[in-house]
Amino acid sequence: MADFSDMGTRRFGAVNWLGLYTLAAREVQRFLSVWTQTLMAPLVTAGLFMVIFSIAIGPRRGDVMGVDFTTFIAPGILMMTVIQNAFANTSSSIVISKVQGNIVDTLMPPLSAGEMVLGYMAGGIGRGVFVALAIALGQFLVLGLVPAHPLWALAFVFLGAAFLSGLGMVAGIFANKFDQMAAITNFVVTPLAFLSGTFYSVQALPPVLNEITHFNPIFYMIDGVRYGMIGVSDGSPWLGLGVGVASTAAISLIAWRMFAKGYRLKA
Repeated sequence: MADFSDMGTRRFGAVNWLGLYTLAAREVQRFLSVWTQTLMAPLVTAGLFMVIFSIAIGPRRGDVMGVDFTTFIAPGILMMTVIQNAFANTSSSIVISKVQGNIVDTLMPPLSAGEMVLGYMAGGIGRGVFVALAIALGQFLVLGLVPAHPLWALAFVFLGAAFLSGLGMVAGIFANKFDQMAAITNFVVTPLAFLSGTFYSVQALPPVLNEITHFNPIFYMIDGVRYGMIGVSDGSPWLGLGVGVASTAAISLIAWRMFAKGYRLKA
């Protein structure tokens, strides 16, 4: 009789590609199955931000860094929505699994900690990129906004989604209840997103606040997307790229360590 005892652990080289693909596909399918909530709702929210700020502030604000106010805030709103959705995708997936008690379905298969990080991150990046493309299309149709440097814009969207996906994994592993997750979202993620130059140039800030803002990695990602979309930025896109890569690597390493140790995952 054939021995099938090792089929569950068979790998192609050093990576369990089938398991990684399955986890990534599951995470992508999660947000595609409720696309009205995960893709359409962010598009509507971004549109409301654009309308409200354009009507309330735009006529009196004038130009910012040589472009009109509405065009200036468009990339910031795009990136803010991307990072919020990337964070929500990974954090909600892990917290829901923990609360429902089926996180074991992810921990039991022959997946390494690194493969779990990549699988969850693929879902967050996928959702972030889908949201970015939808909002960019809307901004093109309404504002006629065409990316000045599309590859730069795509690179920072990808990095921002990856970084917040990693942060979402860390938050999801740490939180054991929905109210803990809500606290992290309200008191950490939302302030970081809003206070990163989304609606203003950091050049307008007092010197102390300007310096503090430069310690926020999300600032560099929003600034990088603004450079990719409209060709202006508060800092060097190369510096932003370096900070984005380093921040994403650091948060991914933390998530990997938490998965490897089973921190708050194993009873």
